[in-house]
Amino acid sequence: MPSTTLQHRRTHNLLLINKLLSQRDAASPFTLVLDSLEQSARPLISEYMRRAKLANVHVVFVSFETLRKPRDADVFISAWNVTLLAWQKQVSDAMKGQQGQTVYHLDIPLPVPLPTQNPYTPAPLTLLKYLATTIFTMHSLHHVLARKAARERSHVEPAFGLEEGKEGVLLGLGANGREGVVLEMEYRRKSGRGVREWYSLSPPLPRTTRPDGVVAGGGKVGDGRGDVTLLEDHPLYRSPERKDVAGGEGEEEGTFELGITEKQRRDREGVVLPYFDAQKGGGEGGRILYDMGSEDDFDEEEDEI
Repeated sequence: MPSTTLQHRRTHNLLLINKLLSQRDAASPFTLVLDSLEQSARPLISEYMRRAKLANVHVVFVSFETLRKPRDADVFISAWNVTLLAWQKQVSDAMKGQQGQTVYHLDIPLPVPLPTQNPYTPAPLTLLKYLATTIFTMHSLHHVLARKAARERSHVEPAFGLEEGKEGVLLGLGANGREGVVLEMEYRRKSGRGVREWYSLSPPLPRTTRPDGVVAGGGKVGDGRGDVTLLEDHPLYRSPERKDVAGGEGEEEGTFELGITEKQRRDREGVVLPYFDAQKGGGEGGRILYDMGSEDDFDEEEDEI
Protein backbone atom coordinates (compact mmCIF):
# COMPACT_ATOMS: atom_id res chain seq x y z
CA MET A 1 0.00 0.00 0.00
CA PRO A 2 1.44 3.45 -0.92
CA SER A 3 2.70 5.49 2.00
CA THR A 4 0.22 8.32 1.28
CA THR A 5 -2.77 5.97 1.29
CA LEU A 6 -1.50 4.21 4.40
CA GLN A 7 -1.03 7.47 6.26
CA HIS A 8 -4.52 8.62 5.24
CA ARG A 9 -6.06 5.38 6.53
CA ARG A 10 -4.20 5.62 9.82
CA THR A 11 -5.21 9.23 10.41
CA HIS A 12 -8.85 8.65 9.43
CA ASN A 13 -9.29 5.56 11.61
CA LEU A 14 -7.67 7.19 14.64
CA LEU A 15 -9.98 10.17 14.32
CA LEU A 16 -12.93 7.80 13.92
CA ILE A 17 -12.25 5.76 17.08
CA ASN A 18 -11.81 8.92 19.17
CA LYS A 19 -15.04 10.31 17.73
CA LEU A 20 -16.89 7.11 18.65
CA LEU A 21 -15.48 6.92 22.17
CA SER A 22 -16.26 10.59 22.80
CA GLN A 23 -19.76 10.15 21.28
CA ARG A 24 -19.50 13.29 19.17
CA ASP A 25 -21.95 14.24 16.42
CA ALA A 26 -24.11 11.15 17.06
CA ALA A 27 -21.55 9.08 15.16
CA SER A 28 -23.06 5.77 16.33
CA PRO A 29 -26.62 5.75 17.73
CA PHE A 30 -26.33 2.10 18.81
CA THR A 31 -23.01 0.45 19.67
CA LEU A 32 -22.78 -3.28 20.37
CA VAL A 33 -19.88 -4.57 22.49
CA LEU A 34 -19.14 -8.30 22.37
CA ASP A 35 -17.06 -9.66 25.23
CA SER A 36 -16.23 -13.07 26.69
CA LEU A 37 -14.67 -14.68 29.72
CA GLU A 38 -11.25 -14.16 28.15
CA GLN A 39 -11.70 -10.40 27.89
CA SER A 40 -14.38 -8.40 29.66
CA ALA A 41 -15.87 -5.22 28.22
CA ARG A 42 -15.27 -3.37 31.49
CA PRO A 43 -12.18 -1.42 30.23
CA LEU A 44 -14.08 -0.15 27.18
CA ILE A 45 -17.21 0.78 29.15
CA SER A 46 -15.05 2.58 31.72
CA GLU A 47 -13.36 4.52 28.90
CA TYR A 48 -16.78 5.52 27.53
CA MET A 49 -17.86 6.83 30.92
CA ARG A 50 -14.59 8.67 31.59
CA ARG A 51 -14.81 10.53 28.31
CA ALA A 52 -18.49 11.24 28.83
CA LYS A 53 -17.71 12.71 32.24
CA LEU A 54 -15.04 14.98 30.74
CA ALA A 55 -17.55 16.19 28.14
CA ASN A 56 -20.38 16.66 30.69
CA VAL A 57 -22.50 13.97 29.04
CA HIS A 58 -25.33 12.40 31.05
CA VAL A 59 -24.48 8.72 31.71
CA VAL A 60 -27.23 6.14 32.31
CA PHE A 61 -25.96 2.73 33.47
CA VAL A 62 -28.42 -0.17 33.10
CA SER A 63 -27.18 -3.18 35.04
CA PHE A 64 -28.09 -6.85 34.83
CA GLU A 65 -25.12 -8.07 36.89
CA THR A 66 -23.38 -5.07 38.48
CA LEU A 67 -24.51 -4.52 42.06
CA ARG A 68 -22.87 -1.17 42.83
CA LYS A 69 -23.21 2.06 40.92
CA PRO A 70 -20.06 2.95 38.92
CA ARG A 71 -18.26 6.12 39.89
CA ASP A 72 -18.85 7.98 36.60
CA ALA A 73 -22.52 6.98 36.16
CA ASP A 74 -25.19 9.64 36.74
CA VAL A 75 -28.18 7.28 36.78
CA PHE A 76 -28.00 3.63 37.85
CA ILE A 77 -30.85 1.30 36.92
CA SER A 78 -30.94 -2.18 38.44
CA ALA A 79 -32.67 -4.19 35.76
CA TRP A 80 -32.03 -7.52 37.48
CA ASN A 81 -34.50 -6.97 40.33
CA VAL A 82 -37.44 -5.32 38.54
CA THR A 83 -39.89 -6.45 35.90
CA LEU A 84 -39.30 -6.03 32.19
CA LEU A 85 -41.88 -3.28 31.77
CA ALA A 86 -40.58 -1.42 34.82
CA TRP A 87 -36.97 -1.17 33.71
CA GLN A 88 -38.00 -0.38 30.13
CA LYS A 89 -39.90 2.64 31.42
CA GLN A 90 -36.96 3.73 33.56
CA VAL A 91 -34.58 3.47 30.63
CA SER A 92 -36.86 5.36 28.23
CA ASP A 93 -37.33 8.15 30.77
CA ALA A 94 -33.60 8.44 31.47
CA MET A 95 -32.21 8.08 27.97
CA LYS A 96 -34.27 10.75 26.15
CA GLY A 97 -32.90 9.91 22.71
CA GLN A 98 -29.25 9.61 23.71
CA GLN A 99 -26.74 7.21 22.19
CA GLY A 100 -26.54 3.75 23.68
CA GLN A 101 -23.93 1.04 24.19
CA THR A 102 -24.97 -2.58 24.82
CA VAL A 103 -22.73 -5.37 26.11
CA TYR A 104 -23.41 -8.94 24.97
CA HIS A 105 -21.61 -11.84 26.68
CA LEU A 106 -20.70 -14.41 24.03
CA ASP A 107 -19.95 -17.20 26.52
CA ILE A 108 -23.36 -17.21 28.23
CA PRO A 109 -25.55 -19.98 26.74
CA LEU A 110 -29.04 -19.04 25.62
CA PRO A 111 -32.11 -20.88 26.93
CA VAL A 112 -33.70 -23.54 24.79
CA PRO A 113 -36.44 -21.97 22.61
CA LEU A 114 -39.99 -22.85 23.51
CA PRO A 115 -42.00 -25.07 21.17
CA THR A 116 -44.52 -22.26 20.69
CA GLN A 117 -41.80 -19.86 19.52
CA ASN A 118 -41.69 -18.91 15.85
CA PRO A 119 -38.87 -21.00 14.28
CA TYR A 120 -38.05 -18.13 11.92
CA THR A 121 -37.35 -15.70 14.74
CA PRO A 122 -33.69 -14.59 14.52
CA ALA A 123 -31.33 -15.25 17.38
CA PRO A 124 -30.78 -12.34 19.80
CA LEU A 125 -27.16 -11.87 18.68
CA THR A 126 -28.16 -11.84 15.01
CA LEU A 127 -30.81 -9.19 15.70
CA LEU A 128 -28.40 -7.04 17.72
CA LYS A 129 -25.75 -7.18 15.00
CA TYR A 130 -28.35 -6.17 12.44
CA LEU A 131 -29.44 -3.13 14.47
CA ALA A 132 -25.98 -1.99 15.59
CA THR A 133 -24.19 0.83 13.78
CA THR A 134 -20.86 -0.03 15.45
CA ILE A 135 -19.66 -3.41 16.73
CA PHE A 136 -16.70 -3.77 19.09
CA THR A 137 -15.32 -7.25 19.78
CA MET A 138 -13.06 -7.51 22.81
CA HIS A 139 -9.79 -9.47 22.67
CA SER A 140 -7.08 -10.06 25.24
CA LEU A 141 -3.80 -8.39 24.31
CA HIS A 142 -1.83 -11.35 25.66
CA HIS A 143 -3.79 -13.80 23.50
CA VAL A 144 -3.48 -11.66 20.37
CA LEU A 145 0.30 -11.45 20.82
CA ALA A 146 0.52 -15.22 21.40
CA ARG A 147 -1.43 -15.96 18.21
CA LYS A 148 0.71 -13.53 16.20
CA ALA A 149 3.91 -15.17 17.46
CA ALA A 150 2.56 -18.58 16.44
CA ARG A 151 1.68 -17.33 12.93
CA GLU A 152 5.15 -15.87 12.44
CA ARG A 153 6.65 -19.29 13.24
CA SER A 154 4.10 -21.12 11.06
CA HIS A 155 2.73 -22.87 14.13
CA VAL A 156 -0.86 -23.65 15.01
CA GLU A 157 -2.46 -20.73 16.81
CA PRO A 158 -3.04 -21.50 20.50
CA ALA A 159 -6.52 -21.73 22.01
CA PHE A 160 -7.48 -20.24 25.35
CA GLY A 161 -10.23 -20.85 27.87
CA LEU A 162 -13.31 -22.69 26.67
CA GLU A 163 -11.82 -23.03 23.18
CA GLU A 164 -9.16 -25.38 24.60
CA GLY A 165 -11.84 -28.02 25.13
CA LYS A 166 -10.31 -29.18 28.42
CA GLU A 167 -12.50 -30.21 31.29
CA GLY A 168 -12.54 -27.65 34.09
CA VAL A 169 -10.72 -24.92 32.12
CA LEU A 170 -12.74 -21.69 31.94
CA LEU A 171 -10.07 -19.01 31.64
CA GLY A 172 -6.78 -19.10 29.76
CA LEU A 173 -3.48 -17.64 30.88
CA GLY A 174 -3.35 -13.88 30.34
CA ALA A 175 -7.12 -13.37 30.32
CA ASN A 176 -8.37 -9.91 31.33
CA GLY A 177 -4.86 -8.51 31.59
CA ARG A 178 -4.22 -5.06 33.00
CA GLU A 179 -1.75 -3.98 30.31
CA GLY A 180 -4.55 -3.15 27.87
CA VAL A 181 -7.14 -4.65 25.54
CA VAL A 182 -7.53 -5.12 21.79
CA LEU A 183 -10.62 -3.79 20.03
CA GLU A 184 -11.88 -5.22 16.77
CA MET A 185 -14.12 -2.53 15.30
CA GLU A 186 -16.73 -2.66 12.57
CA TYR A 187 -18.25 0.75 11.84
CA ARG A 188 -21.15 1.06 9.44
CA ARG A 189 -21.59 4.32 7.60
CA LYS A 190 -24.90 5.75 6.49
CA SER A 191 -23.98 4.93 2.90
CA GLY A 192 -23.78 1.25 3.79
CA ARG A 193 -20.01 0.95 3.50
CA GLY A 194 -18.17 -0.41 6.50
CA VAL A 195 -14.87 0.38 8.15
CA ARG A 196 -12.94 -2.42 9.87
CA GLU A 197 -9.93 -1.81 12.06
CA TRP A 198 -8.03 -3.23 15.04
CA TYR A 199 -7.07 -0.95 17.93
CA SER A 200 -5.15 -1.17 21.17
CA LEU A 201 -6.69 0.52 24.21
CA SER A 202 -4.32 1.15 27.11
CA PRO A 203 -5.61 2.18 30.55
CA PRO A 204 -5.02 5.77 31.65
CA LEU A 205 -1.78 6.34 33.47
CA PRO A 206 -2.09 6.84 37.24
CA ARG A 207 -2.40 10.42 38.31
CA THR A 208 -1.37 11.93 41.60
CA THR A 209 -2.26 15.25 43.16
CA ARG A 210 0.64 17.33 44.38
CA PRO A 211 0.36 19.47 47.51
CA ASP A 212 -0.23 22.55 45.37
CA GLY A 213 -3.38 20.91 43.95
CA VAL A 214 -2.00 20.32 40.44
CA VAL A 215 -2.73 16.92 38.95
CA ALA A 216 0.46 15.19 37.76
CA GLY A 217 1.09 11.87 36.11
CA GLY A 218 0.14 10.49 32.72
CA GLY A 219 -0.92 12.61 29.78
CA LYS A 220 -2.19 16.14 30.11
CA VAL A 221 -3.14 17.79 33.35
CA GLY A 222 -6.62 16.65 34.33
CA ASP A 223 -6.90 14.21 31.40
CA GLY A 224 -8.00 10.73 32.49
CA ARG A 225 -8.51 9.23 29.04
CA GLY A 226 -6.87 6.02 27.90
CA ASP A 227 -4.45 5.81 25.00
CA VAL A 228 -5.96 4.47 21.78
CA THR A 229 -3.66 3.46 18.93
CA LEU A 230 -3.80 1.18 15.93
CA LEU A 231 -2.89 -2.37 16.85
CA GLU A 232 -0.15 -2.40 14.20
CA ASP A 233 1.52 0.51 16.03
CA HIS A 234 1.60 -1.21 19.43
CA PRO A 235 5.25 -1.71 20.52
CA LEU A 236 4.70 -5.40 21.31
CA TYR A 237 2.73 -6.14 18.12
CA ARG A 238 4.71 -4.10 15.61
CA SER A 239 6.93 -6.13 13.28
CA PRO A 240 10.75 -5.60 13.35
CA GLU A 241 10.65 -3.98 9.90
CA ARG A 242 8.16 -1.37 11.10
CA LYS A 243 10.26 -0.76 14.21
CA ASP A 244 13.28 0.04 12.05
CA VAL A 245 11.24 2.42 9.91
CA ALA A 246 9.75 4.11 12.99
CA GLY A 247 13.21 4.58 14.49
CA GLY A 248 14.63 6.06 11.27
CA GLU A 249 13.56 9.01 9.20
CA GLY A 250 9.95 7.88 8.88
CA GLU A 251 10.27 6.66 5.29
CA GLU A 252 9.61 3.06 4.37
CA GLU A 253 12.37 1.31 2.44
CA GLY A 254 11.75 -0.38 -0.89
CA THR A 255 13.00 -3.70 -2.21
CA PHE A 256 16.13 -2.08 -3.68
CA GLU A 257 18.45 0.77 -2.71
CA LEU A 258 18.10 3.95 -4.75
CA GLY A 259 21.09 5.80 -3.29
CA ILE A 260 24.81 5.03 -3.34
CA THR A 261 27.46 4.92 -0.66
CA GLU A 262 30.41 7.29 -0.41
CA LYS A 263 32.83 4.60 -1.67
CA GLN A 264 30.59 3.90 -4.67
CA ARG A 265 30.51 7.61 -5.48
CA ARG A 266 34.34 7.89 -5.40
CA ASP A 267 34.75 4.80 -7.58
CA ARG A 268 32.29 6.18 -10.11
CA GLU A 269 34.13 9.50 -10.34
CA GLY A 270 37.44 7.66 -10.90
CA VAL A 271 36.27 5.78 -13.99
CA VAL A 272 37.75 7.14 -17.28
CA LEU A 273 35.17 6.98 -20.03
CA PRO A 274 36.17 5.72 -23.55
CA TYR A 275 37.54 8.40 -25.87
CA PHE A 276 37.52 10.89 -23.05
CA ASP A 277 40.66 12.53 -24.47
CA ALA A 278 38.78 13.50 -27.65
CA GLN A 279 36.62 15.83 -25.62
CA LYS A 280 39.67 17.79 -24.51
CA GLY A 281 41.04 18.48 -27.99
CA GLY A 282 39.65 20.88 -30.52
CA GLY A 283 40.07 21.89 -34.16
CA GLU A 284 41.77 18.65 -35.30
CA GLY A 285 38.96 17.44 -37.51
CA GLY A 286 38.18 13.76 -37.48
CA ARG A 287 41.29 12.52 -35.70
CA ILE A 288 40.90 9.01 -34.30
CA LEU A 289 42.51 8.17 -31.00
CA TYR A 290 43.44 4.56 -30.55
CA ASP A 291 45.72 2.90 -28.03
CA MET A 292 47.06 -0.49 -29.02
CA GLY A 293 46.76 -3.30 -26.56
CA SER A 294 49.02 -6.28 -25.97
CA GLU A 295 46.57 -8.59 -27.71
CA ASP A 296 46.41 -6.53 -30.94
CA ASP A 297 48.18 -8.02 -34.02
CA PHE A 298 50.28 -5.29 -35.70
CA ASP A 299 50.54 -5.78 -39.47
CA GLU A 300 53.23 -3.60 -41.04
CA GLU A 301 51.93 -4.06 -44.62
CA GLU A 302 48.42 -2.88 -43.78
CA ASP A 303 49.90 -0.03 -41.81
CA GLU A 304 51.85 1.13 -44.84
CA ILE A 305 48.73 1.03 -47.02
